[in-house]
Amino acid sequence: MITDTFIVALSDPAAADADRFGPKAANQAALAHAGLPTPGGFCLSAQAYNAQIAALGLAKDAEKAVTLEFMEARPFISKVRIGMFDATITDEVLQPLLGAYRALVGDTGMSVAVRSSSLMEDTEGSSFAGQFQTFLGIENETDFLTAVRACWGALWSSRALRYMEGHDISAADTAMAVLVQPLIEAIASGGGISRTAHGGMSVSATWGLGEAIAQGEVVPDRYDLDQHGTIAETVAGRKFHSVRCQHHHTGPAAHAVPQDQVSEPCLSVARVLELAGMMKTAEAMMGGPVEVEWAMDEAGIKMLQARPLHVESAPVPDELWQRHPGIKGHPGGIGWGSGRACVINCECELGRVAPGDVLVTTVAGPALSQILPRVAGIVAELGGSTSHLASLARERGIPMVLGALDATSRIPDGGQVAVDGVTGVVRWQS
Repeated sequence: MITDTFIVALSDPAAADADRFGPKAANQAALAHAGLPTPGGFCLSAQAYNAQIAALGLAKDAEKAVTLEFMEARPFISKVRIGMFDATITDEVLQPLLGAYRALVGDTGMSVAVRSSSLMEDTEGSSFAGQFQTFLGIENETDFLTAVRACWGALWSSRALRYMEGHDISAADTAMAVLVQPLIEAIASGGGISRTAHGGMSVSATWGLGEAIAQGEVVPDRYDLDQHGTIAETVAGRKFHSVRCQHHHTGPAAHAVPQDQVSEPCLSVARVLELAGMMKTAEAMMGGPVEVEWAMDEAGIKMLQARPLHVESAPVPDELWQRHPGIKGHPGGIGWGSGRACVINCECELGRVAPGDVLVTTVAGPALSQILPRVAGIVAELGGSTSHLASLARERGIPMVLGALDATSRIPDGGQVAVDGVTGVVRWQS
């Protein structure tokens, strides 16, 4: 028996209530209600999270975790997070949750995706991109319940807490809903931006699941459309591996892409134009520019996510920079910045990044979000405009260029570098 307090199918109009299911799940439901194809599934409400907190007697610990000074709060943060991850789910939530899961998968052996949907996630100025948890390829009840508990506990991770502190959000003032959907057996996946700084649109794509783009591990294909919806430029990516889920495999895994497909575009013109139309529908639904995620299986394209997108026009750069060598990549979509280049090849070197530097790196993963407050710009050899770090950089107004080929070897460490986050060009003084 499904309890409406805790679980609602995405097809139900009630699923579009962001106060119960979080903007991520609510937006996914609204996309379906607007006639766009989605994977379907169900939402576990924020009330379930609150019921688990109450059942475990963690309410007072949660309050102390966000009101005490950091050193004093640490044991309470750990207690809440570990409790939410390890403890058995209270029976009032467990029974309807298992009932919904069993009804979804039936006897098909279907794999599912379990995704966080915080009440503060995917709001304007607070995307939380890459800060929480997504689990792909879940195949049994034990792993499913573990994934749900991990989504709850992710609200109390150090990375998420740092992000919330920077956005004046308290973990005690929010809650975690969970989105459960059939896993798309993706041929290709990617993202899209419904409005660029020049008034057009942009689509990114890679083979397999979109995790490789989100984590900044590949250079996706880029399809730029003009203001009239016509494809103005197609730039093939460098997709050396794809992420796929396989039955009886421990989660998503990287697979080498055949050499003849590394630089082969993933999408036909018709598919790009189809996605452009879907983004326009999502934009009308949300009342402004959006950033979307999508996946394509043999049945066609399905929309996975839509969040508000902040777009800025770029200031006019100093013409002197036009004389210097440059690399063209994927634009992050925001502004112009310049500073001392700090070239790093490992996250262990992040301590070298000084305030006002331009970070030059290979992989632009969400783990780099901690340095965003102190950099003037970011240049990365991998990644695309819809990676998690690009979303976080847009929130802070930081110019970023991704997919900049051989940037770490061509840009001199310590030299002056300029980043145009709108045109996607980075230049340096040689």
